[in-house]
Amino acid sequence: MLVLLPPSEGKAPSGGDGGPLELGSLSLPELGDAREVVLGELVALCQGDEEKARDVLGLSAGLVGEVGKNARLHDAPTRPAGEVYTGVLYDALGLGSLDGVAKRRASRSLLIFSGLWGAVRIGDRIPSYRCSMGVRLPGLGALGAYWRGAMAGVLPGVAGDGLVLDLRSAAYAAAWKPKGEVAGRTVTVRVLHAPTRKVVSHFNKATKGRIVRSLMTAEGGEPGGPAELVDALRGLGYGVEVDVPGKAGAPWRVDVLVDDLH
Repeated sequence: MLVLLPPSEGKAPSGGDGGPLELGSLSLPELGDAREVVLGELVALCQGDEEKARDVLGLSAGLVGEVGKNARLHDAPTRPAGEVYTGVLYDALGLGSLDGVAKRRASRSLLIFSGLWGAVRIGDRIPSYRCSMGVRLPGLGALGAYWRGAMAGVLPGVAGDGLVLDLRSAAYAAAWKPKGEVAGRTVTVRVLHAPTRKVVSHFNKATKGRIVRSLMTAEGGEPGGPAELVDALRGLGYGVEVDVPGKAGAPWRVDVLVDDLH
């Protein structure tokens, strides 16, 4: 099973016990050249005109310190990506409290998309940074479009022949869209407030984090395909509605229904 996650805008504060970034040590080494280009563009932007960098990155005046942080990425200390990403989804997922078996499953299954790195595993050591997939870097344009070519050549192999659970937001889904046979075993998930059938952003993220945690800690084998995932979610107590694709090579869509918005 491969679980595709968005990152979080919020990151753990700079610092960590790791040395500076080593691009060659990151998972998915085929993305190395593209990562080096994006990193170089981002650092150059943030070492130049601060106001321009803040505008390009979409930062408020209160986040101007993020520009300086990006300017020092080559020398900044690193920590595992699973510790760098914070926020609602990751708080609910609670990677730090997983036991050994669940942590190994998460290390193998989770793939976090990133405007800067393309995608990383939770154990990859990275510095804290600020650069969303929606950013348009000078010289590169929109990062979602930039990453698409590199991802298309790498992600089908990473997906293997198992289930792909896609929990990304739209901006990060733009970087790779499963196609063909891989798409046919991909499931996208929405979390809806059951009485209104509306998406509630904060609770959407929290529920997705809980779903991933439930799958990582569940006893027995991992779901092998979309139908098995639906059974697993129902077995874990989630209310589920399924939109089964009408043609081969199309992803399944699953709506998880919740009553409680806390």
